[in-house]
Amino acid sequence: MLNLENVDKVYLACGITDLRKSIDGLVLIVQNQLNLDPFEKALFVFCNRQQNRLKILHFDEGFWLYYHRLENNKLKWPMSKEEAVKVNKEELCWLLKGYEVRTASKFKPITQRNTY
Repeated sequence: MLNLENVDKVYLACGITDLRKSIDGLVLIVQNQLNLDPFEKALFVFCNRQQNRLKILHFDEGFWLYYHRLENNKLKWPMSKEEAVKVNKEELCWLLKGYEVRTASKFKPITQRNTY
């Protein structure tokens, strides 16, 4: 069972990942492509091309590999970046239930007005 109490961060590896990779292959992706430390108290979440399967890598006195499969639905997986997107634990739970997690705000950023 996935225990989120010992987790500080959750990273989504945006885009498609070959889920035939095992723990060692996913650790290499975290280190080399995402430039993150696989030994931190974090979950690293990867998605397949069909967007119906996830693998979650977690280090807790050894590596854990969780596998999640949706039967009749697709995940709302972010595809826009080649980097990891940081989400919170609640957003991960939403994603596992099939809800969309926004990776970019739909609102324009506020810029300071120049007063003359």
